[in-house]
Amino acid sequence: MVRYLKQILVVFLALFLCTSCNGLASLPNNPWKVLNLSTEANILDLAFTGDSQHGWAVGSDSAFFESTDGGESWEPRNLELGEQKYRLNSVSFSGDEGWIVGEPAILLHTDDGGKSWSRISLSNKLPGAPNRVLALGSDSAEMSTTVGAIYRTSDEGKTWKALVAEAVGVVRNISRSPSGEYVAVSAKGNFYSTWIPGQKAWTPHNRNSSRRVENMGFTTDGRLWMLARGGQLQFSVPGEDENWEKAQYPEVSTSWGLLDLAYRSPDEVWLAGGSANLLCSFDGGKTWKKDTAVQDVASNFYKVTFLSPERGFVLGQRGVILKYNPAAAQA
Repeated sequence: MVRYLKQILVVFLALFLCTSCNGLASLPNNPWKVLNLSTEANILDLAFTGDSQHGWAVGSDSAFFESTDGGESWEPRNLELGEQKYRLNSVSFSGDEGWIVGEPAILLHTDDGGKSWSRISLSNKLPGAPNRVLALGSDSAEMSTTVGAIYRTSDEGKTWKALVAEAVGVVRNISRSPSGEYVAVSAKGNFYSTWIPGQKAWTPHNRNSSRRVENMGFTTDGRLWMLARGGQLQFSVPGEDENWEKAQYPEVSTSWGLLDLAYRSPDEVWLAGGSANLLCSFDGGKTWKKDTAVQDVASNFYKVTFLSPERGFVLGQRGVILKYNPAAAQA
């Protein structure tokens, strides 16, 4: 019995030491307010009109919500799409003109801030289903699909111009930089592709380790960031899409994956992941702290986005949204 108890003690001691070595320091202040929308759907995207208080959120199972108080509260709305349930992937506004895309292939447009929405027909020959849309200004938008096709319209969606000659293949996710560059991760995470405006086709790149790529995007200085299985994070070398800095593991002790990254400022970076994992770096991604105040939220965090340094949201499953509170961050 004594020997058995000693073995248990050794195991607990080892776990304690491991946690002590790998555990992250907690953020001194939690800047996020937890909101629970009246839905079991996953919230996938949100956007605000020219009136910064008026916003729309979309998600799985045709989830569609409106906010009139800057995102403090959200009310369900009906798009009247019939019995078909849609995965509404993306919403974007420029002033009062907005766009929503999703799958099965659907494209919606409004020019009155969302008071009314019209459905725009898409060609049966469209490669893949729309997964991202960006409002570019009056009557103009850019849309990508689940196989990496990219299109642009300048006449309210009546016609679309293909920006790439060929699709890249089924993608896990796709991201666009403010300057119009794209990076797409293949469905299996075994390679990624980049596209620069003016190029006729995507440029494929092999992943740089045995770990499958989860997500990629752009840093504030135009480099690439990469999240891979096992909580791995890497940043590309400036000006080189295939050369990468040394891999880091922001939270070594966790087994939950990291799913998205976003910049609040050039130095402040946020990482979101499974099991309500939320990390923050104040030195551009060199060191990290954990927001332990939200770790008991019953949700995976799929997306983190900052619409401005003072306005940010974390999107999760089963109607969970976290809203950034600048005053709490500085308390």
